[in-house]
Amino acid sequence: MAHCSTRILFVIEDLSLIVTLNRRFAIPGTVQIVSGKGGLPKVRITTSAASAAIYLHGAQMTSWHPAGTEEVLFLSEHSNWQDGRAIRGGIPICFPWFRSKSDDPKAPAHGFVRTREWQLDSVTTEPEGSVIVVCSTQSDDSTRRWWPHEFSLEHRITIGKTLRMELTATNTGSTPLRFEEAMHTYFRVRNAKTARVRGLDQVAYFDNTDGNREKVQRGDIVFAAAIDNAYIDTCSAVELIDPAFRRTLRTEKENSATTIVWNPWQQGAASLSDLGDDEWQQMACVEASNILSSAVSLAPGQQHTMRATLSIVAE
Repeated sequence: MAHCSTRILFVIEDLSLIVTLNRRFAIPGTVQIVSGKGGLPKVRITTSAASAAIYLHGAQMTSWHPAGTEEVLFLSEHSNWQDGRAIRGGIPICFPWFRSKSDDPKAPAHGFVRTREWQLDSVTTEPEGSVIVVCSTQSDDSTRRWWPHEFSLEHRITIGKTLRMELTATNTGSTPLRFEEAMHTYFRVRNAKTARVRGLDQVAYFDNTDGNREKVQRGDIVFAAAIDNAYIDTCSAVELIDPAFRRTLRTEKENSATTIVWNPWQQGAASLSDLGDDEWQQMACVEASNILSSAVSLAPGQQHTMRATLSIVAE
């Protein structure tokens, strides 16, 4: 009985939060805050140019669907939808480390901001119809458990014919800090085996499926086995070519010196409880990032903004 009462209380609190957020941020006919999967607050955007969804959990994009096209982002049907667990798919924000934490194997993979609820700061519209959503989070006792630094993060997302994301990190403490970051974009493809990535020819990379050996890319990247490559010292735009969907998805970057390309393939997917056995065929990750030797250092009071713009290139 006590368990049921606690659950009812949580539901009431969640609904109260949704009502409060709508009073402050809803735009009739365009933006609404709703109770998403698992009861997590979701910002739902609908414009003539695109529809989109952003969960406050991780400030995570889970949908970007430009008008007249297929959905751009992959989202696993087996994803977790609860506090402290990551959403599998969309565009998770990885910070302040990428993959596992080098000095603490018990720390959460890809950092801690993708598994916590962010604050919704503002929702505005641009004259041409784009919607701008700004979310933020900052250091507290739960983050200091894993990383002893003071920081704030702001995620500014502009939804329209293109999707523009700006992640600003600020050192709010009195000592220097160094961090890794990534916009872990899961693109939806019809068949990963026929997709390829263009724009990284002759770029050096570390192959995480082969002991992080350094190699050099030759030609386009094809998906023929598990891939987990970190391309280094590259700021160039990259394109994910999906002949089955007859589209090309372009990622342009600013203040991002590394690009990650990932697909777990069949064996890797089998080890992930929140990814269906065959779902790896429907996804390809191409990620703006700053990791490894390109990790960002900030003195007290300094800030850094990494930007990525996604678009569909006309065939």
